[in-house]
Amino acid sequence: MKKRTLGINGFGRIGKLLLWNQLLGGNFDSFAVNLGREAGKGLEDIIATLVRDSTYGNLDNFFFGHSGRKADIEILSAEERIIGIEGKQIRFLTKSRNPSEIGWSGLGVRLVADCTGKFLDPALPEDWDKGSLRGHLGKGVEAVVASAPFKMGDPAASFPEDSLMMVYGVNHLKFKPGKHRVVSAASCTTTGLSHMVKPLLETRETSGILTASMSTVHAATNTQSILDGVPKSGAKDLRKTRAVFNNIILTSTGAAGALENVLPEISRIGFMADSVRIPVNTVSMISLNVTFRTGLDASGEPVINREFLNNIYRKASLGEQKGLLVYTDTQNVSSDFAGYEAAVVVEGTETHTRTGFLDFSPAEMEDLGIPGSKGLRVPVTHAKIVGWYDNEYGCYVNCMGRLLGYMAGQMF
Repeated sequence: MKKRTLGINGFGRIGKLLLWNQLLGGNFDSFAVNLGREAGKGLEDIIATLVRDSTYGNLDNFFFGHSGRKADIEILSAEERIIGIEGKQIRFLTKSRNPSEIGWSGLGVRLVADCTGKFLDPALPEDWDKGSLRGHLGKGVEAVVASAPFKMGDPAASFPEDSLMMVYGVNHLKFKPGKHRVVSAASCTTTGLSHMVKPLLETRETSGILTASMSTVHAATNTQSILDGVPKSGAKDLRKTRAVFNNIILTSTGAAGALENVLPEISRIGFMADSVRIPVNTVSMISLNVTFRTGLDASGEPVINREFLNNIYRKASLGEQKGLLVYTDTQNVSSDFAGYEAAVVVEGTETHTRTGFLDFSPAEMEDLGIPGSKGLRVPVTHAKIVGWYDNEYGCYVNCMGRLLGYMAGQMF
């Protein structure tokens, strides 16, 4: 079988953890990681960065738990920056940040994960002077996957026909090798959110969503400032320049827009989303608020209630979304899910519903163009559903890794 080599552009939080994830997996035999610049004093410092992590511990424990066993790491070529870890080869590249100048050619790379967060417009051409996702394509590379949602230069424009935004376990089966060359793996929040919304849309009683909103209580990221700083020219959100350690920071999120690309059915719903950044390393929480048009059972009680919704998630956790959507009746805190491999964990103890009625008098019905009616009473149920997700490794990197594995299986 031909050797599979994954190219990873960027060695920040997602790039490094994706390498960890794929070193454990069987999708690729070797890796080419582009740092885009020199790092530290040499290869040993790059290795030190690779094998230690302030959030998830060291690579030995990641591979083998606390058994005391050490990962087999060797320098194969210091000059070419090639190392081996547990029998898999990793080559580090340092010459260029521009995707078109990286030089995947000759390394056997056919699939690239761009984890820089810098190149997100799928419409920019390969030769864009500041770099583009398409710059990775050609010379052997058949597809590139961005570790963030697409951002079109023209927000009103549609994605190019060869572009696709996917979340593993939700719409990844839409991928067609040869057709889809520029892919987005969406975001951590979109990943968790889409797995929470999918079962609701697929259940008859809850598919009639009237409105929905989401707040993510989100861990800090490297886009925030350690201490108060001066905003960059043209910055739209001044709150992100405030100190991350001692503030709760309300900001925006593109999760609602990205969700429409992953689950197009949601576009008919008035969906709102916001983000509250808090000073923790990882693990975030989604508070999903949904309003349904509901029915009444024979006793006059609303069909959609807390137990009904929890049963939807119990069933989903045992079906197609098994291992990606997890349901629990346990009370948890965020640190319980650091490194937990699931797109989202729905905590059933925090599911709540309230049902009210929209009453229309005969006169109001006539105003609506329905004369002769005695009136109408419509039951409406509002629900709050809580889900946990490890926004770094457990949710996002895990799902992106599975997506890359699926794509590789279809391509190679």
